[in-house]
Amino acid sequence: MSGDAINLTNQFLIAMPGMADDNFSRTVIYLCEHSKNGALGLVINRPTDITLKSLFEKVELSLDRDELAQQPVFFGGPVQTERGFVLHEKTGTEQSPYTSTLSIAGGGLEMTTSKDVLEALANGAGPRRLMVTLGYSGWSAGQLEEEIGRNGWLTVDADPKVIFDTPVEERYQRALSLLGFDPLMLSQEAGHA
Repeated sequence: MSGDAINLTNQFLIAMPGMADDNFSRTVIYLCEHSKNGALGLVINRPTDITLKSLFEKVELSLDRDELAQQPVFFGGPVQTERGFVLHEKTGTEQSPYTSTLSIAGGGLEMTTSKDVLEALANGAGPRRLMVTLGYSGWSAGQLEEEIGRNGWLTVDADPKVIFDTPVEERYQRALSLLGFDPLMLSQEAGHA
């Protein structure tokens, strides 16, 4: 990676008010990974009508944690929508106990795609705070930078409280408030000198 390349890992991507793509209109995406090869993120404010309890039943596991049973499964993005992604707090150990886990630099969070994290939850263990999505949002090399350059997205350092402690319907506004200004004052037009 060259010295001037941007790395948006552990940032929120906030759709600009005029975002035309229905997959992303009024979304907040947590970026799990961003490199010269592309980016991967999870939409954190698009709940589906599937609960964690019903998802667990579909994969033939029981979920005995009442505080999680009615939590919605989220639409994480339009890529691999049949696959589950679990965004969760780090377990505190140096190495994640789950296979297929991405440790997110600077975030204190991990993203796991293997069933063993669900099995741990079914056994009363597992991460305390988590969010499950079906699908993810992905960009090829340079694509996200181009979309940001066209004023499609705002970026701001992610705050786990927005993901885990903020009601879903308030997450977009709460993420915008992290910017420190009123985004309604922004123009959709890119400036060109």
